[in-house]
Amino acid sequence: MSRSSSSHGRRLQQQHLLLLAIQLSCSLGGASSTSSNQTAKVVPVRCRPEQASALLRLRRSISSTNDSACTLASWRAGTDCCCGGGGGWEGIACTGGRVTTLDLGGCGLEIAAAGRPLHPALFDLTSLRHLDLSGNSLSGSELPAAGFERLTELTHLNLSYSGFSGAIPRGIRRLGKLASLDLSDWIYLVEGDNDYFLPLGQGRWPVVEPDIGSLLANLSNLRELNLGNVDLSGNGAAWCSAFANSTPRLELLSLRNTNLNAPICGSLSTLRSLVHVNLKYNKLHGEIPESFADLASLSVLRLAYNLLEGPFPTRIFQSRSLTAVDVSYNFRVSGVLPDFSSDSALTELLVSNTNFSGPVPSSVSNLKSLRRLGVAAAGGFPQELPSSIGELRSLTSLQLSGSGIVGEMPSWVANLTSLESLQLSNCGLSGQVPSFIGNLKNLRTLKLYACNFSGQVPPHLFNLTNLEVINFHSNSLIGTIELSSFFNLPNLSILNLSNNKLSVVVGEYNSSWESVDNFDTLCLASCNISKLPDTLRHMHYVEVLDLSNNHIHGTIPQWAWDNWINSLILMNISHNQLSSSIGYGPVISANMFVIDISHNLFEGRIPIPGPQTQLFDCSNNQFSTMPSNFGSHLSSISLLMASRNKLSGEIPPSICEATSLMLLDLSNNHFRGSIPSCLMEDMSNLNVLNLKGNQLHGRLPNSIKQDCAFGALDFSDNQIEGQLPRSLVACKDLEAFDIGNNRIEDTFPCWMSVLPKLQVLVLKSNKFVGNVGPSVSGDKNSCQFIKLRIFVLASNSFSGLLQNEWFRTMKAMMTKTVNETLIMENQYDLLGQTYRITTAITYKGSDITFSKILSTIVVIDVSDNVFYGAIPQSIGDLVLLSGVNMSHNALTGPIPSQFGMLHQLESLDLSSNDLSGEIPQGLASLDFLSMLNMSYNRLEGRIPESPHFLTFSNLSFLGNMGLCGLQVSKACSNMSSGVVLHPSEKVSIDIVLFLFAGLGFGVGFAIAIASTWVTSRSSSIALQTVRMSHQDNALSSISPATSPTQLQYLKRGHAGSSRPSKQESSSTQICVPVSSS
Repeated sequence: MSRSSSSHGRRLQQQHLLLLAIQLSCSLGGASSTSSNQTAKVVPVRCRPEQASALLRLRRSISSTNDSACTLASWRAGTDCCCGGGGGWEGIACTGGRVTTLDLGGCGLEIAAAGRPLHPALFDLTSLRHLDLSGNSLSGSELPAAGFERLTELTHLNLSYSGFSGAIPRGIRRLGKLASLDLSDWIYLVEGDNDYFLPLGQGRWPVVEPDIGSLLANLSNLRELNLGNVDLSGNGAAWCSAFANSTPRLELLSLRNTNLNAPICGSLSTLRSLVHVNLKYNKLHGEIPESFADLASLSVLRLAYNLLEGPFPTRIFQSRSLTAVDVSYNFRVSGVLPDFSSDSALTELLVSNTNFSGPVPSSVSNLKSLRRLGVAAAGGFPQELPSSIGELRSLTSLQLSGSGIVGEMPSWVANLTSLESLQLSNCGLSGQVPSFIGNLKNLRTLKLYACNFSGQVPPHLFNLTNLEVINFHSNSLIGTIELSSFFNLPNLSILNLSNNKLSVVVGEYNSSWESVDNFDTLCLASCNISKLPDTLRHMHYVEVLDLSNNHIHGTIPQWAWDNWINSLILMNISHNQLSSSIGYGPVISANMFVIDISHNLFEGRIPIPGPQTQLFDCSNNQFSTMPSNFGSHLSSISLLMASRNKLSGEIPPSICEATSLMLLDLSNNHFRGSIPSCLMEDMSNLNVLNLKGNQLHGRLPNSIKQDCAFGALDFSDNQIEGQLPRSLVACKDLEAFDIGNNRIEDTFPCWMSVLPKLQVLVLKSNKFVGNVGPSVSGDKNSCQFIKLRIFVLASNSFSGLLQNEWFRTMKAMMTKTVNETLIMENQYDLLGQTYRITTAITYKGSDITFSKILSTIVVIDVSDNVFYGAIPQSIGDLVLLSGVNMSHNALTGPIPSQFGMLHQLESLDLSSNDLSGEIPQGLASLDFLSMLNMSYNRLEGRIPESPHFLTFSNLSFLGNMGLCGLQVSKACSNMSSGVVLHPSEKVSIDIVLFLFAGLGFGVGFAIAIASTWVTSRSSSIALQTVRMSHQDNALSSISPATSPTQLQYLKRGHAGSSRPSKQESSSTQICVPVSSS
């Protein structure tokens, strides 16, 4: 774990030098001031009484600890604070008896009365020019609302790393002489599996500035501004112009992890004095302005870990003043490295983990001053890196990423003997880890992960006694290895062997192991471990622990909780066989940010996460009760998953006290009672709410506010009554709504068509009545579901005609929009991650979830209602349809020939209607049709004889006495043996599930936050597919008679005369798994 400590350490050294200079100045007194006139001796002016009094009052409000670097013992009444007899007071410098410098930076002092603001005596020192309170432990103390406006002479103000909270005082805005302002705070970074450093403070920025423009308006003399970890999210796109308009002299701008979610404006380049720009760890998006290249003084440009995209301006590389450029971990930034001249001043060039492509120029060897190099090669441009990189003997850090980097580890790496950090990640490199690694004696960090390295862990690795970090996760390393081998490395503190083919032997603890007590990260996911490593008993400072996907069983011993409760910040012990209760007292841990205990056998009362926890997954266990005050402890929680337990009773209203919740999944439990109204009415951040599969009743809350953030709502499989809440129209981001299998009594919700993003609407198995679509007298534009892709009305009492023109308004079923992605996406910016909608399929009655991205399915299911009249011909215009189910209605007339235009169709069920005429020959051209049911109608004539239709058994055509053909027992006159072939190159995939799934995060943590809609089978759409593992495209004979229930209704009745009884049709579900893959 890193706390951005190296730069801060240098700052503390500078502060201590300043303190020393102040002390020397005091001890010399006026003696040195006579150098120009030996006959005149200047007597220093003593500290004014009111100045000393203010300092003493301030002294009484703060205290030192055993860890404090300053004791302030020199601050004594009766002595001169300004360098008098005793040498002056620590950290004080004066002019004319007035205090002009108060420097307590790095002292580690505390507020004597915890939680109180700074003592107002500070603001009696109105001559202060330099105020530094950085590096103290003033945690929880709010910045004083008033007082700073009195310090009008201030030129330097540093309150960084002291734990202050609250809004930036308005008085600072009036300090027109300020040249330097530093309000930054610690950014807690945890290194993820993919080397994506996670700012764990997200969601809890201690200091907030919603109006940066007002803060800067009068600070025109500002030259240095550092607001790291200050929340600037409320400024939107205005953040950038605020600097351009108000700070013309700005040289240093550091806004790391400030929650900025906006583009970088081109007007930032009007700040011609800019030397250093650091915007790392934000959510900045859009393109990188080329105008950065116009800043003649720009030396450092750090834009890493953002959401930037588009081409990187090559002109920036050509800047003569540039010494460091870092755009790494902007995965959508593309570009090509230019040729480099020998007069380049670059010391850092980092474009790794981007979409850079093309060859790395051999001229990179001209960068003789280069210390850190990171290059990327995106897929599609396989290349071997130039050997000239091996000439950069001064390199201390090398990062290579991208699937375009292929071959074995380059032999020239052996020449880089100054390397302290080597990272080859997410690449196409393969083969064994070469033995020359053991000769890079200066290595402190070795990361070879998510590539194709194979073989055993190289023994020469253990010659590198300076190693602090080893990360080999997600390769194909094999063999059995003793964990003790790594503990013999004296400086090792981070070890990640997850997700290989290794068997790790944990062994017994040995007191001679030097590094055990230093460990802060241990990740052994999928390492075939059967018990908790005994070594953990002696790891008192471990912060990240991943033991997921192993075979650990039994209870977690008490010694583990004794060690973990105060140190762990990320814990993943999911997918084991751990049992019994969990936790240490009522709260699982005070400090954990991420807790994943899912997929175990824990039981009893659900543990309460601590106040720091942002993600808690306890799904797929056997917990039975949730405390009534559960939500009162969740002040920071963003993702809470407790699905598939045995939780009963009512959902505690205290859950609404977790106001930072973005996702709540309590599905598939035994909750009863009504839904707490606050869950839908007061949770302004809640994006996904999944209460599927409980025993909830009552009505849905109907006072949803305008700031509604819902993107997915699933209330299916409960006993909810009444009408749909009309206030849902406030949820403009709603993409999926599922109320299936409840007791809703309402009419078709045309009013939901105002939701601009709605793609999934499931109303099945309720008590809906009336017509579907706009009323005859109503506004034809009032019921247009333009974005709808999944439309399920099955098993209700809808009636009337299916309106031909209305289906033509479903534009998303007709054409793909410009720049449409292959997937539905919904992003959750939790812990720096993006969560993605992926897909799943239903295959022969089984719900199968795929983690890979597949094509989006388009489905209409109006089965098991009372619709009559003709099937709308306009259905043929919805050419993206994958599945159509109109079974179990009273539809009449012929099957529209336009169905032959549905070339993406994979499933068609028109059974149990009163359809007549012939089966359109055009259906024979539907290459991907793999499920067909036309039983129990009044169809007649020859059944098409394409290869697809020949695979369907007679069960697909039962109850149609007028049909003839090879598939039924009735031969047609003039039977022909000719069969028209329609070859297909597409694998049939019927997708009825959307899954919000996350990219991996944390060391061994792959968070998959998902909203999943799975359609199960009965009388509704029977979507079938060829297994993805099949290499051919042959379609087996598939009929809908795959369950006893279906067989029962296929045996009774005849076409149009005996319609099967209403059955429960397709269900949908939202599941939110967390895995460690």
